[in-house]
Amino acid sequence: MDPVYVKLALGGLALMGSIGLFFGIGLALAAHKFAVEVNPKVEAVMDVLPGANCGACSFAGCEAYAEAVINDPKIAPNLCPPGMIPVAEEVARISEKELEIVEGAVAMISCGRSERHNYEKFQYSGFRNCAAANLTFAGPVDCTSGCIGYGDCVEACLFDALKIVDDFPVVDSDACVGCALCVNACPKDLIQMVPKKAPIIVKCVCKDTSKETMSICTVGCLHCLACIEACPAKAVSLDEGALKIDYEKCVEHGPSCNEACLNACWINYPATGEIGNEMFEAGLQFFQRPLCKNPFYDPTPADEVKTSEA
Repeated sequence: MDPVYVKLALGGLALMGSIGLFFGIGLALAAHKFAVEVNPKVEAVMDVLPGANCGACSFAGCEAYAEAVINDPKIAPNLCPPGMIPVAEEVARISEKELEIVEGAVAMISCGRSERHNYEKFQYSGFRNCAAANLTFAGPVDCTSGCIGYGDCVEACLFDALKIVDDFPVVDSDACVGCALCVNACPKDLIQMVPKKAPIIVKCVCKDTSKETMSICTVGCLHCLACIEACPAKAVSLDEGALKIDYEKCVEHGPSCNEACLNACWINYPATGEIGNEMFEAGLQFFQRPLCKNPFYDPTPADEVKTSEA
């Protein structure tokens, strides 16, 4: 090979190497000068968080929450629902903050469609997705507030706490961590997080008129307001046409009301003989209605559970 070309090649390599070395040293000096010190407590919190980045804490992810809980004295250490009490205790210890009681909550589907059959008003042949189907006349179900049942909530759940059974979502209370990701996934706002200490839940949030509801559903709310008038805690209300319970007021009042709202609902009584007097005589507490007993009801306070597990 011509010595001139060899000399040019070696010179080029030396030049490029020198340029790379120069910029490398410059970048190293800049990284050292402008380095951001990471609080070791933030890293410690990151190590104990589940790492799901679900956003249930209202922050962009686990790292954002870890930085906030360490650097901001107003951020509580119990904002991670998936981690529950064990994680909250560790975060409180690392951040040196006082831990408030962590109340258990579970997802509830506020729809009684699972008790009915022949509820389709048309055959839907589009993309099998609740959000997409809801754009077509509120979906193929006859109730405009009814659950479509295509499983957007199931897809959103990171903890396998929801599954579709007979075209209706069913909650696994043991797997549910209260992250509320399913709440945002439902296009009809049928899912709510209910405290396990709440004895009564809302099973129907239909906003249709009583005539329309009675024509399609035997368990729908007719907006008679009897439960609202009967509640001594003023915890039951009609919010934008839908039945709503203020669970904080309900739990604070306690069981002394003897389930006044539940007993006031006249849908307790069978509308026809076809429903059966046997069910009526066996106990109305098992009869489906707009308000019903919380199937996951646990009156034990969270602090007592924590003490017993210790």
